[in-house]
Amino acid sequence: MNLQEATELIWKNRKYTANSETEAVSHLNEEVAESLKALLKGDREKAQEELEDAMSCLFIAMKVLDINPEDAIKRQVSRMKKTSGRVMHIFSDRVEIRVGNDIKGGWSIWSAEDLKEAQKTAKEFDCKIVWEEATQLSLTEAIENVEKNQN
Repeated sequence: MNLQEATELIWKNRKYTANSETEAVSHLNEEVAESLKALLKGDREKAQEELEDAMSCLFIAMKVLDINPEDAIKRQVSRMKKTSGRVMHIFSDRVEIRVGNDIKGGWSIWSAEDLKEAQKTAKEFDCKIVWEEATQLSLTEAIENVEKNQN
């Protein structure tokens, strides 16, 4: 069975009617949340069941939003293959942002807070982090190292 056929079968057998796109996505969100709650309670079987229900809700939401599931998968795989190429190199005393081999920016690290902010910025801008030199240690050790360099 292909995804389009699966979507149609799920659509015909759905147990609720989504009156809007928002309602369809909200229902999907509720099922995913139920799965997470079951996992947090240690009930893997219930989590799996809820996740399977969420999968049906995903197909219903995609139908409501007029999204072809096969095309969506192709687009998603394409997006996953693309990488931003942005890499944050964190040294013991500075940060460099590189795209390919070009340094596009950087700043000095003067405190443990600067190191934490660098990590936060990397996450915010979808940069891969490469720990250089002494910062290949754990974050805690790197913070201690930065604090030592201040004294």
